[in-house]
This record gives sequence, C-alpha cells and structure tokens, in this order.
Amino acid sequence: MSNTALLERPAAARHLRAVPTAPTAEALAPAPVDAAPSPRHLPPGTAPRGFALYVGIDEAKAAASGVSLGVLVDALRRTLAELAPDAETYATVALAPVGAGGRDVDVVRLALHEPSAIARTKQDEPEDEDRLHGGVVVDISRKRVLIDGESAAFTFKEFELLQYLVLREGRTIERTELVGSLWQGVTEDESPGERTIDVHVRRLRAKLGRYEDIVRTVRGVGYRFDRHADVSIRYGHGTPSPDRF
Repeated sequence: MSNTALLERPAAARHLRAVPTAPTAEALAPAPVDAAPSPRHLPPGTAPRGFALYVGIDEAKAAASGVSLGVLVDALRRTLAELAPDAETYATVALAPVGAGGRDVDVVRLALHEPSAIARTKQDEPEDEDRLHGGVVVDISRKRVLIDGESAAFTFKEFELLQYLVLREGRTIERTELVGSLWQGVTEDESPGERTIDVHVRRLRAKLGRYEDIVRTVRGVGYRFDRHADVSIRYGHGTPSPDRF
C-alpha cells in the first residue's frame, strides 16, 4: 500500500453527509447540556476523550466504489469539521499481511493492535513458542526481546529505540531523527541531546550481549539495524506503520 496512492486526491472529493430521516418525539426533545455516558460503563478515574473508527476496506474495494482510501479520509474529516470544528483528527494506514483472512474490519483492528481484538486472539497463541529457539527475537506485538530463549530486561525507552531501528531495517537513522521521534511532546529542556542517544544505544547493546552488532554505528551520522540469520522479528497480527494520511 504506497503512500503516493493513499495521498492522491481527485479534483472533486466526495463529502459524507447525514441522511435525513423523519424526526421522532425523542429526537425533538432537547438533550441536557451535560449529558454523558453512564458512569457504570467507564472504568473509575477515566473520561471519554474521543473515539476510534476502524474502517475495513482495501484499495481494490475502494476503487470499485469509485473512491480511494485517501478520499474517504478526506470526506470524513470534512464532515467532522462541519459537525465539530474543534475536533482534532489523526489517521494512519493499517498494514496487514497479504492474504490475511477474516472480516476486513477485524483484520484492521488486529493490524492496529486494538486491545480487545488482541485480547481475543492471545489465547490461541503459543506463549513459549519463541523460547525454543536461540538467537534474538524482537517481538513487536508483545513489546519484548528474547535472547537465546530468555526475556531481556529492556526498559521502555530501550525497546522503543530498538523497535524504531528494526522497523526501518537497513536505513541509517540520524541521531536528530531519533530524538525528534522518540521524545515527542517533551519540552526543549527535557529533550535529550545526541550524547544521551549514544548512552541509550550503549546500554541497548550491552543487553544484546553477543548480538550487539545488529545495531551498527554509522560514524558521523547515526545508527542502523542490520538483521542477521539468528535474528527474528515478530510483528503479530499486523505490521506497525509510520504511514499517515
């Protein structure tokens, strides 16, 4: 699924609109201003902040309807801008293995690691399958690293760093890109310098032990992940993707 195809926009994009229906007495009644979901449906200490709409459709099915994925996203955003101008939106592409079976929307939910969808499938996954093998297993879906069958004690930031390099296998990543991507939302004072990145990489390599050279230094530029024959990557039900609309 290429970024170019997803970002194409036709001259006149369709705009989704609500289909008018005959109003009922309930619909005509004014809703209370402070209406909110019943507390019994919310975990304690939480409050609704938005929603996720999972859309199951591939490019071929969209084209058969005379649209594209990019056009659908644009139409939804236009409609939302009319209904709730202050709403912020974010859209990402769901990448799934070719030939993944099941309903389109279920494939999308798994690809985007929607918690309840993942929970329903975990019972079918062999927990100790990867422990039977040597080498390094980088398990993206479960956020863990196994080294010669044993779970490595990676910190959250160390795993994020390794994952960022793994998902961009073979490409040299500059230190400035690592800082900007892995420390988003922090203030300038909290943002680490390039020397801090070097410290994180040294600790990461130390925990990789004899497999430390899978994270290579490109002198004067940054770092690169090089996969060896004894390194396996587990993506789970979908491949995490940085692609955005």
